[in-house]
Parts: sequence; C-alpha cells; structure tokens
Amino acid sequence: MRKFFVILFGAFYKNILRPFIFLFDSEKVHNFFTGFGQILGNSWINSFLRILFLHKNTTLHQTLFEIDFENPIGLSAGFDYQAKLMNILPLVCFGFETIGTITNLPYEGNRKPRLGRLIKTKSLMVNKGFKNEGIKKISQKLKGKKFLFPVGISIGKTNTMQIKTQEKAVEDIISAFKIAQNYKLNISYYELNISCPNLVGNVEFYEPQKLEQLLKAVTALNLPKPVFVKMPISKTNEEILEMMDVIIKYPIKAVIIGNLQKDRSDKSFVRQELIQFPIGNFSGKPTQKRSNELIKLVYQKYGNKIKIVGCGGVFSGIDAYEKIKSGASLVQLITGLIFEGPQLASQINFELVDLLKKDGFTNISESIGIDAK
Repeated sequence: MRKFFVILFGAFYKNILRPFIFLFDSEKVHNFFTGFGQILGNSWINSFLRILFLHKNTTLHQTLFEIDFENPIGLSAGFDYQAKLMNILPLVCFGFETIGTITNLPYEGNRKPRLGRLIKTKSLMVNKGFKNEGIKKISQKLKGKKFLFPVGISIGKTNTMQIKTQEKAVEDIISAFKIAQNYKLNISYYELNISCPNLVGNVEFYEPQKLEQLLKAVTALNLPKPVFVKMPISKTNEEILEMMDVIIKYPIKAVIIGNLQKDRSDKSFVRQELIQFPIGNFSGKPTQKRSNELIKLVYQKYGNKIKIVGCGGVFSGIDAYEKIKSGASLVQLITGLIFEGPQLASQINFELVDLLKKDGFTNISESIGIDAK
C-alpha cells in the first residue's frame, strides 16, 4: 500500500505540482520549501509522513565507519545549508544527510542568479558559491540536538578574495573544523569540500602538493568523526588518480564523486537552455556519465582502501543502482528531488530492493562494484 502511495504521489508531483512550482524563481522556491520542511519536521504532521513514506528493509542496511545507514540514499551538501531539514528527511526515507557546505565565515552568496532550471536537460544551474551562515551559527543551531539518522557537515573554504594564499585557505578551513569540534555536535561525519567550481580567487587543492598540505593539517586535528572528501568531476582520469594517491595516505574514510559539471560541451545539455546561463555550473543529468566513470575508475584501483559515495544525476532506483554497481557504497542526490518530488528517496529504496532481489542479492553490500570488477 505504501509503495502504491509513493508512486501515486510522484505522478501527482510531476504532473500537477511541479509545473506550478517551476513558474517561480528557483532560489525563492528553494527557500520556501526548506522553511516549510523545517516546519513540517517539527510538527504533529511528521507522524503522517512517517506512515506514508518511511519504510525499512534489511536488504538496504549497511554499517560503514561504525555508522548505521538504514538505506544508502542521502541528501547531498548544497541543499540544506541552513540546517533546517534534519527532522523531516528521515521521515521521507532518506538514509543520511550532509548539511552545508559551511565555511569559517558567513557568506551571503554570489551575485544573482544563483540558481536556475534547465528543464529539458534535467539540470540546475548552480552559482551559490558556498552561501551559508558560517560555522559558528550552524554549530549553535545543532548543539545538543540528536538526529534520527546520520548527519554530516560539509566544510569548505570561505568564499572571499581576502584569502589569497594556500596557507591562509588551509588556516580558514582548519578554523571551521575547530569551531565545529568545540561545540561537540552529535554528527556522524565531516565532508571536506575541495571541489566547488563557483568560488572566487585562485586557491585550489587539486594539485597533489596542495592537497597534501590540506590533508596533513586536517589529519593533525585528530577528529573523532570520519572525514569524506568531495571530489571534482572536471579533472582527467590521471589527475583524479594523482589526487587519490594523496588521499589514501591519510585517514580519509570515503570520497564523494562528485561535484558540478563545468564542461558546457557535454552532450546531455539542450543547447537552447544552456545559453540562458552564461555563469554557473550544472548539476543533474550532465554530471551523471562522468560521475559513474570516475566511481568505477576509483573503485577499480582503490576499492579495497577507501569507500565511495556516488553523487550526480540520480533520478531513479536504476540511476542509484548503476552507481552502486560501479563501486559506490552510498548515493547522494539533490536535483532528482527537485525534478521527481519529495517522495524520491522512498521510491528509490523500493526500486533498489526489487533490483537487488532480481539480481539475487540479499544485501546491498553484495552488489557494490560488481560492474567494475
């Protein structure tokens, strides 16, 4: 019955709600729904959400890094950067969430437009540039709170021209980690986001020497929570492997593959939509192919040394399963939620159970990387 309702709600969203919602400015809609989600998550209605959307199946359960994940579907950093959705997401069947990306100092965001829709492409133009309230304010919001599922915080470099050197950038990131640690938050993991393509200045951490400098400083903090590194998809295979050679030298538990699409020549774009956005980079379908290629590449060489979180172009259970079979232990999404509806995590989990059963697997862990072997 619940599965039928989830499918029905998805059809209702795509055919009735979404056309209406897409009449309005993307960022205003985003702000409205995160605020609305916060209200619902803290209200008596959350009991109904649990009944309608939440379902558990041992086939999808995994314990990774001593963290229990009831299912592999998480909300990626980039959506809940005001820490509003921790109560509602587990009720609509998300298995985990990453808050952020959060920086040492607050940042009001890049110049508008910061968000836009490419409807035929199934993509979002993203140009927020780590818009957030700063690590101190977010930590104050989260202090003392307990969560129904694993919650992580994504931390990145403050987006300001005042940080002009690698050394200053490392200091800025380390300061953010220290503040979060001082608040003794009940989070499950940290994400180190080194891959946002919408930041000002020339500081970056892609070159092995620069990445090593950062990871050495993060490691010296002796953080009690696992650290994941969010990777770009814009680099060549050789560059990604060079980065991975550095990452596996440090106690990094997972890499997230990956971030936004910078290559505007990608064949998944509908050109008439693309020319409307001279700035920004892109999520959704344009990230899917390259994300899957890199997941498989990294799993083949480092799968026995580090876990992979697949991110990019997940709109269905088949999309998520492709990432898992390519080597991802967990999967994150944002754009699919906007295009498919708030029932998507629940829908994907139903579909994953069916796909795993069809292939003869009793647990999702058995299917990880089978297409990369």
